[in-house]
Amino acid sequence: MPLFISSLNSGSNGNCYYVGNEREAVLIDVGISCRQAETRFRRLGLSLDTVKAIFISHEHTDHISGLSQLAGKYKIPVYITAKTLGNSRLMLRGVAVNPFYDNEPVVVGNLRVTAFAKHHDAADPHSFTVSDQHTNVGVFTDIGHPCERLVQHFSQCHAAFLEANYDDEMLERGRYPYFLKQRIRGGKGHLSNQQALNLFIRHKPAYMSHVLLAHLSQDNNNPELLRNLFLPHVDRTNLIVASRFEETPVFRICGERELV
Repeated sequence: MPLFISSLNSGSNGNCYYVGNEREAVLIDVGISCRQAETRFRRLGLSLDTVKAIFISHEHTDHISGLSQLAGKYKIPVYITAKTLGNSRLMLRGVAVNPFYDNEPVVVGNLRVTAFAKHHDAADPHSFTVSDQHTNVGVFTDIGHPCERLVQHFSQCHAAFLEANYDDEMLERGRYPYFLKQRIRGGKGHLSNQQALNLFIRHKPAYMSHVLLAHLSQDNNNPELLRNLFLPHVDRTNLIVASRFEETPVFRICGERELV
């Protein structure tokens, strides 16, 4: 059974990623408003009624700002670690709130969602893989550096949302104060374009059909620059640069390496 994926929004102004099959789906993070989510689902021809769970990677505002309203309106269960919830100031009344644990899969219908810890300046940050029996999709953003577990999971994905937050030279020359530049590139911030490319070149499985480059900085990156950096290395993998202003199309991901 194929999986279907879309980035509803990706960037410091809000992050929300969709992964589902033909009957049920999950969202990773809800950093956009309920109205924005509804509008983008409608434009994509998707239904929020199919969303059976929301998983939260960490407590930063661009990942949770729309969670309470969306989960409350549609009565969607939320999966979040205790530390993340405690640091989030979220008000999740009338919503089922469930913990998840590192490397322990959560079953949502025919989907299996597995979290693993990542390096980021948050209380208890995690990345995720979403799988069915044959297809694996990774959601890998807000990562300080590519640790061994990221490499392990990335190398098993048929598709991945992969952070490429900043260009080294643009960050160095840019207007950010020194402490913020150090926060971004200091090991618990974000992946640079070059770090993302190195991970892609060295560890992309031959069967990866799609990579969606995600969480681009508005000030320290450029979508065309990033695309040109990756294009010589993509081989048969479809390259998509996720937008901070609109949703991507829905992409069909098959474990059998069927490209659509």
